[in-house]
Amino acid sequence: MSTRPRLLLLITEDWYFWSHRLDVARAARDAGFDVMIATRVTDHGERIQREGFRLFPISLVRQSRNPFVELTAVLELVRLYRRERPAIVHHVALKPILYGSLAAWISGVPVVVNAFAGLGYAFTDETRRKSMAHLFLCRALSTLLRLSKSVVIFQNKDDRALLLEEGVVETQQTRIIPGSGVDTKRFDVRPSAEDCPIVMLASRMLWDKGIGEFVEASRRLKQKGLSARYVLVGRCDEHNPAAIEPTQLRRWVEEGVVEWWEHRDEMSQTLASATIVVLPSYREGLPKVLLEAAACGKPLIATDVPGCRDIVTHGVNGLLVPARDSSALATAIDLLLGDSSLRAAMGVAGREAVMLSFSVEKVAGQVVALYRELLARPKHGQQPTGSA
Repeated sequence: MSTRPRLLLLITEDWYFWSHRLDVARAARDAGFDVMIATRVTDHGERIQREGFRLFPISLVRQSRNPFVELTAVLELVRLYRRERPAIVHHVALKPILYGSLAAWISGVPVVVNAFAGLGYAFTDETRRKSMAHLFLCRALSTLLRLSKSVVIFQNKDDRALLLEEGVVETQQTRIIPGSGVDTKRFDVRPSAEDCPIVMLASRMLWDKGIGEFVEASRRLKQKGLSARYVLVGRCDEHNPAAIEPTQLRRWVEEGVVEWWEHRDEMSQTLASATIVVLPSYREGLPKVLLEAAACGKPLIATDVPGCRDIVTHGVNGLLVPARDSSALATAIDLLLGDSSLRAAMGVAGREAVMLSFSVEKVAGQVVALYRELLARPKHGQQPTGSA
């Protein structure tokens, strides 16, 4: 029987694990952990297993509201945790945090790490925040985080401040770790296409990523006669309430206002073709696509919202514009398309910033160091002190 500490990561979708948490899992494996992945398997099961991780397919669905299905999902996790006896579990995103923390408490898992990848509708929509359902969610989340004695990871200070304000967490149980890092060897500087500039928005096809504003900005610039290609890259996410229907995306393509390249596996090559990378999102945890684009030496345009402004420094490695403002977005795109020397300078600054603070070695190393710290603490000791 292996003497390596068992680490189990719970993530709802295998494709999200592959795109956003693979580097952390690899770092933990290389540091001597026996890594297990529990996720809904659709696209990447074989790839995950080829990495040497043990894979446990689960039935947890992000948007299910059926009480029987939800109870079944919790019991499934309880059985998994009791059978595999992980030394540490790491839950990513809201539903895994809720259900995983409950299962970990019931199963007696000794160390629990909960990571918010962004706060989403439940905490950012003002109407929802005033509802009884939101109050119940906050109390349930606070109770489960306390019962499981978990450490809570945030990707930016704004998200932590919001949950402190809501009374969901206490400062001493929190940490801020910026995502899972970027592989700066794979995402490196390459020349972009020179025939016609490409303005690229790469994300899931969700309204709250600012897709609508990007389309409207593209329409304005095309009407102005600005020669460029405006490209959407990413999958549809039917389980998200903000999902854009494929039929709507195809209508925009047929109109000629944007191109839709759908999902691309090799984002380093895809980003290399871009002249400018844009993310007009309404709120983020820490958008990995902006970090990857910066690592590729691309100038950035993003909204002045939590998560985005943690990466983009206005006038240095990109431009910040107000959220939900297609006119300001169009103006920023026009400015960068017309100034190649500014684009080049911003690209250099972005690459330097990623190398300094966001490389996979630095960020994934922080997560592994946290695992080791928590495993080494006294069994009934205090939670570690939070850091900014």
